Amino acid sequence: MAEITPALVGKLREMTSAGLMDCKNALVESQGDLQGAVDVLRKKGTASAAKKASREAKEGVIAQHVTPGAKSGVLVEINCETDFVAKNEFFGIFCADVAKKFAADSAADVETDRVAAVAKIGENIKITRHQRLDVQGAGAVAAYIHTGAKVGVLVEVGCGKEATTASEDFKQFVRDITLQIAAAHPIAVSREQISAEVIQREDDIARNSDALKGKPAAAMENILKGKREKFFQTTCLIDQGFVKNPDVTVKAHLGAIAKQLGDELTVRRFLRFQVGEVLA
Repeated sequence: MAEITPALVGKLREMTSAGLMDCKNALVESQGDLQGAVDVLRKKGTASAAKKASREAKEGVIAQHVTPGAKSGVLVEINCETDFVAKNEFFGIFCADVAKKFAADSAADVETDRVAAVAKIGENIKITRHQRLDVQGAGAVAAYIHTGAKVGVLVEVGCGKEATTASEDFKQFVRDITLQIAAAHPIAVSREQISAEVIQREDDIARNSDALKGKPAAAMENILKGKREKFFQTTCLIDQGFVKNPDVTVKAHLGAIAKQLGDELTVRRFLRFQVGEVLA
């Protein structure tokens, strides 16, 4: 059992916005396991399924670089000690240069650059992670860094004909999808990509919640089906309401653009980095 310290309680409160005693009791019930405590609070209805459960407070930025021709791109998270440095112009230039080097070579050695930046800035700097996407077949990658550089997105959109990628409508669609991912925080492109374990965990949380305890089995199954559908609509990109027109799903919008272009479009994969995320 992990020690239940004031710091651990405070972290759980930050993640869930639940009350002090609720957090303490949840940690006791979960034997000090933070994610387990989040689940306990969700079952009791004192915490939402918010994405905060996977966050941790750190400073830094997300940087990106897409190569000419939009056939490959990279996202990188670089952390520092203070937000003041995160907003520093030199630090921003350093991060952009690191992203460019990783885009050219995902195994690039940037340690010399990091040490030089630490010496100049006077704070510890950590290159936490980077990931690259390369287009498979016809299509393009695009990146978006949200204001403040705390969230970054990289997405690959495929098509049937390479000529389609030159269309302004295609380019606008890809830009819109990056904004969608940044704002709506999907965890997968489609529901088929959600693991059975994740779905089972959501079912268990709903089934054991105070609000549903004692419901007849037949009613419970219908309720769980509805909650599962709502979960997919929230977490699966193509099932979400389109950010520019929430009355239309991303899937429907994608179909309309594809028809307009006379081609088949597919959101193949995406990355979404947020500064301070706790990595599995």
